[in-house]
Amino acid sequence: MKEIKTLLSSKKNVVITMHKNPDCDALGSSLGLAHILSSIGHSVKVIPPNNYPNFLNWLPGQEYVTVYEDNVLECKDIIKNSDVIFCLDFNNLKRLGDMQFVVSKSKAFKILIDHHQDPFDFCDFMFSFPDKSSTCEIIYDFAAKLNLLDNINSNSANCLYAGMVTDTGGFAYSCVTSETLRVASFFINRGADVTKINQSLNDYSYNRLKLLGYSIFNKTQYLENLKTSIISLTVKELSDFNFQKGDTEGIVNYGLSIKGCVLAAFFIEKENMIKISFRSQGDFNVNVFARKYFNGGGHVNAAGGMSKDTLDNTINYFKELLLNYSKDLNE
Repeated sequence: MKEIKTLLSSKKNVVITMHKNPDCDALGSSLGLAHILSSIGHSVKVIPPNNYPNFLNWLPGQEYVTVYEDNVLECKDIIKNSDVIFCLDFNNLKRLGDMQFVVSKSKAFKILIDHHQDPFDFCDFMFSFPDKSSTCEIIYDFAAKLNLLDNINSNSANCLYAGMVTDTGGFAYSCVTSETLRVASFFINRGADVTKINQSLNDYSYNRLKLLGYSIFNKTQYLENLKTSIISLTVKELSDFNFQKGDTEGIVNYGLSIKGCVLAAFFIEKENMIKISFRSQGDFNVNVFARKYFNGGGHVNAAGGMSKDTLDNTINYFKELLLNYSKDLNE
């Protein structure tokens, strides 16, 4: 960390980026870090590859944000002139979409801060801890190493606590440790408003609530002999409920909540691909499963993937694969 302390000891043009389709951990860690670095004199820009859900617009620090897909030329110029690029909550450049080529070509010093497994080697410095609950929790560790914990104010604390809440399922997942709760407590002591955060993250639109009900009542299958739930939504179904970015977030967890369920899969039909979310209980490793069969990855109990096949073919392929894992799912 001595190299990073030296690097950040004088004013720098800093870019903070995150994976495409940012969730609360990605955006919260980025804005939280932006507040911290700005407090010590750095010029900071947060550049998500594309837009994030409206229900994250309340996170303090929106003034730092310039969305790449909406401002390509401006963002290219910002990245070109940056001294330092922080890559948060992803460990493969492909997760940046089209923006990956701009970041890859940049001569800026690149720093990875992430908690996903099996990181690719594309940064100059890696601060990667797959055993941590969230990237937001790791930002605490990063700030501690730089002696910047006193620079965490209510704005950064709200961002970082929010990311921890969402990536731990309200501190309910197996990734939660006593250290996780201690860090969350620190953020509360620094000004995180727990009530406001929970209200903001659970402020569903009427259409989102109807989509959730439809997904559970009409589109959930449970393969009892394989302890696996499957939920799927087509492009038309999403359109019928006036789908907005973020409306499907968390739906996969309802499948996993079925008593006895070990594996949950959620298939979403997009215009040119099938997006897949996996969740599991116990030792069934969806990170390995997603990497092996669906061009994805993530964590032991939470991962994502994709398919270029049709929705029906993708689900049928998934069901065929499950037959090879019957023993693992029934242990």
